[in-house]
Amino acid sequence: MTNVLVLGATGRIAQQAEPMLLDEGGVNLTLMLRNPNKLNLTSEQQKRANIIVGDVLDQATLTDAMQGVDIVYANLAGDVIEMAKLIEQTMRTVGGVKRIVWISTLGIYDEVPGNFGKWNNETLGDYLTHYAEAAKVFEDSDLDYTIIRPAWLTDKDEVDYEVTGRTEAFKGGTEVSRKSIAAVVTAIVQNPQKYERASIGVNKPNTDGDKPAFM
Repeated sequence: MTNVLVLGATGRIAQQAEPMLLDEGGVNLTLMLRNPNKLNLTSEQQKRANIIVGDVLDQATLTDAMQGVDIVYANLAGDVIEMAKLIEQTMRTVGGVKRIVWISTLGIYDEVPGNFGKWNNETLGDYLTHYAEAAKVFEDSDLDYTIIRPAWLTDKDEVDYEVTGRTEAFKGGTEVSRKSIAAVVTAIVQNPQKYERASIGVNKPNTDGDKPAFM
């Protein structure tokens, strides 16, 4: 069995990933969240998960949640720099927890070319700086990280994506579904060596443009 801890379990990508992970079999799922009323899992699905109510910035709760965990999947917003630092520190302190999947955002390396890249940078502003610094916490660590940099997110009921590496210019697709990102997370849980110590951009093919079509 693979023990997976989801941080920010009521996040919109996480809520897509959790049923996928539960359906996989061979996964013990622990969900850490602040408000269990926001969890969209069915009552039967909730019975199959271990739910911890707490804040990621509460180190005692975070430490307890990480006991016996194989993979940490962090789907967080807010003070992401401090969250990243505390998660990295706690993983080292607990010991034996080396694998983390961290949801970031597109553009943290100024890797998006053309008019879309310019629009993305101007629209996200300091948001990019914060997520870039948070990602660097894991890149500078000895953890087996995967940083996922999604294009602009949609709620389309589809899994359709392509991946670019850390040193590649982003392929140009302006959007990707949350369900697609959840599928990437699930694929990593199935094969923890997949995208190990890598930062990947993820977009839907053939959605190129100066900005997402829905903006």
